[in-house]
Amino acid sequence: MTTTDRPSGIRTGQALSDWELGTLPRWRRRTIRAARHYPVGFAGGVVLGLFIVAAVLAPWITPHDPLIQDIPHKLASPSLQYLWGADNFGRDVLTRVIYGARVSLFVGFASVGIATFIGAPVGVASGYLGGITDLVIQRLVDMMLGFPGLILAMVMVVALGASLGNVTLAIGVVFLPRVVRLARSSALTVKEEPFVLAAHGTGASSIRIMLRHILPNSLAPVFVLATGYLGTAMVVEASLSYLGLGVPPPSPSWGSMIRAGASGNLESAPWLSMYPGLALAAVVFSVSFLGDALRDALDPRLRGTS
Repeated sequence: MTTTDRPSGIRTGQALSDWELGTLPRWRRRTIRAARHYPVGFAGGVVLGLFIVAAVLAPWITPHDPLIQDIPHKLASPSLQYLWGADNFGRDVLTRVIYGARVSLFVGFASVGIATFIGAPVGVASGYLGGITDLVIQRLVDMMLGFPGLILAMVMVVALGASLGNVTLAIGVVFLPRVVRLARSSALTVKEEPFVLAAHGTGASSIRIMLRHILPNSLAPVFVLATGYLGTAMVVEASLSYLGLGVPPPSPSWGSMIRAGASGNLESAPWLSMYPGLALAAVVFSVSFLGDALRDALDPRLRGTS
């Protein structure tokens, strides 16, 4: 049997041909094509997926309890018992980094979700309806954009109180006006498309046109922006925790762990800040790479040239 007659084999040392690729299951074909066309973005997605899996399985894969203190072993160096060392209360740094991923990922996804699912419809309504509606919405957006993002988040957390829910809400409000702006600009373009004009001609209501025609066709750039903001949201959460305005202790948070390591322990116990800092950097970079690949995949101009 020749190599071209092989039904499903993979040639050693060679890439799959298009014919061989077509014989694989659909999910495997899509995975291989994504890895071929967007290798950096695919790697970013894999790293992000590993962090998500580790956060979900944290109770079963961590070697210690993240809250139980072991004072005799405080600031213990990395060893077989504490692979990434122990903090100033004797708690396992590896365990707390994994549990800290839960906080960072939850705040990132939830805050960006709040901004996207509120901001996208509001932006579409602003761009499509125009007139006084557009004027009022955009003036409110201008007011919110006048505040630096971190300062606005700090003010909200101080006013509402430091908790996981309030931090998530504050970060979501920071990104809300930016999502509204992008959704509005997308709606201004989409509403001139022939299918929207045809819907007008059939007598469809404005709400129906916005929900069925304009909003779905305006979401691609919004999703790309949201992916980019996911990493920024995690950095903002870590910054708030570093300033003491994030998730209250003893819950593990990467920002508070970095602060604990920087407070007099940076030279004697560098692992306190190093490992949560590396984890935060790895997630932020992986999200950034994934967002770039998503932008290339969803942009028809870039897709046509690839």
